[in-house]
Amino acid sequence: MRYDLVIFDNDGVLVDSEPLSNSILAAYLTELGHPTSYAESVRDYMGAAVHRVHDLVLERTGKRLPEDFDETLHTRVFAAFERELTPVAGVPEVLGKLAADGVPYCVASSGSHERIRVGHRKTGLDTWFREANVFSAQDVGRGKPAPDLFLYAAERMGVPPARCVVVEDSPLGVTAALAAGMDVYGFTAMTPAEKLPGVNGCVADMSELPGLLV
Repeated sequence: MRYDLVIFDNDGVLVDSEPLSNSILAAYLTELGHPTSYAESVRDYMGAAVHRVHDLVLERTGKRLPEDFDETLHTRVFAAFERELTPVAGVPEVLGKLAADGVPYCVASSGSHERIRVGHRKTGLDTWFREANVFSAQDVGRGKPAPDLFLYAAERMGVPPARCVVVEDSPLGVTAALAAGMDVYGFTAMTPAEKLPGVNGCVADMSELPGLLV
């Protein structure tokens, strides 16, 4: 099927940020008295907006995170991005293929617009993404697993949900895409295929993706 819009998740799909951000999140939560391992951070928060961290900590402990939690977390994550962040292997080639074939694409991320910009600037992906095709959970209020962000991106890009395909690497993101009525392909570099039920297919290498999307 040729799609009219390809919607990419950002963290873990376009930029290799999940190991960095989850290591930092787990360490910061532990520092604040909420012991969290890297594996637990990936399990509970990968693909989610930061409000999920607040919600789960409050639900589990009855305690609220500090008011400056988001600011401190973002400062630490952005500093790590500037030092270490790289694009996911093969992503520039995939974007180049879509552009050459005239297939519209965008990014719809649980991260903030600032997080997206910092990551894209560091990795050179800002060449491929401008304000008009970058969407964040900030734009809709409810992040994944709610479908709001994907539906908003499709609306802004002028494409019906049924003509969209999402590329995701987290269970929360897959749930959101399916709830939006979109096809979805799982990227399994970090998440085993069996943890992404309902997808149309999975790829472990980005070089496999163009053949599925056009």
